[in-house]
Amino acid sequence: MAEFLQLVFSGLTIGAVYALVALGFTLVYNASDVINFAQGDFVMIGGMGTVFLMAAGLSLPVAAMIAIVAAVLVGLLLHRLAIEPARGASPVSLIMITIGASIFIKGVAQLVFDKQFHSLPAFSGTAPIAIGGATILPQSFWVIGGMFCVVAGLWLFLEKTLIGKAVLATAANRLAARLVGINVTVVLALAFGLSAAIGAVGGILVTPITLTRYDVGTLFALKGFAAAMVGGMGNPIGAVVGGLLIGLMEAFGAGYLSSTYKDAVAFVAILVVLLVMPQGLFGRRAVERV
Repeated sequence: MAEFLQLVFSGLTIGAVYALVALGFTLVYNASDVINFAQGDFVMIGGMGTVFLMAAGLSLPVAAMIAIVAAVLVGLLLHRLAIEPARGASPVSLIMITIGASIFIKGVAQLVFDKQFHSLPAFSGTAPIAIGGATILPQSFWVIGGMFCVVAGLWLFLEKTLIGKAVLATAANRLAARLVGINVTVVLALAFGLSAAIGAVGGILVTPITLTRYDVGTLFALKGFAAAMVGGMGNPIGAVVGGLLIGLMEAFGAGYLSSTYKDAVAFVAILVVLLVMPQGLFGRRAVERV
């Protein structure tokens, strides 16, 4: 039982980060129909930016805030310089653009930062907390709690603010949103900026546990994409559930099978979902007349 609980704690911790990445995928996809494979790099920017700003003498809260703002600026530039000029391109072309942007971000990060692994100090101590014979790090509560706070904040923003309703309207029907006076270009840029901020928050929260480096965004992007697919691409609740499921599957696969295959779990999950339930757990079937 203790081993089972230990794997659950580990799975929920890393799954919460996958859920945040999947939320970023969902936000951008709903607003623009773009699958942004640079989403994982925002996680890297949040973690690496905070590490180096703290090394420069800033406190953790200030460094984290500046790193989030930097990630938002990168997200806005990605939309303005790469996505907006390619408006009307095929989905495959847009995916290739985001992959190219991801490679470019990694190259710049390698020059701005370095090639070494880095960590952040735990937010509230490193003494493990014993629960049911298993132990959990205090930082895990920050990661899981932070994920739920982001989800709640995003829901409040989308449902209770005028700008949030504009995002929802754009996601529902871009042409109709234009007709009622919504500046769709600004809304799409906002979606990219918000997704970047969500990814950066995930990177800051998890770096004290998993370390960070200039190229960690690739795996986060792939596993976040897997989580979004499992939950149902475009469904925020599905993104959260999918992220937690991928994290749990990964932990149990490493614990009961072999850690060698840990990173393969997400890709197996994608294959199973595409074969058995292509719309995902919470996705809706669409009927199109032709």
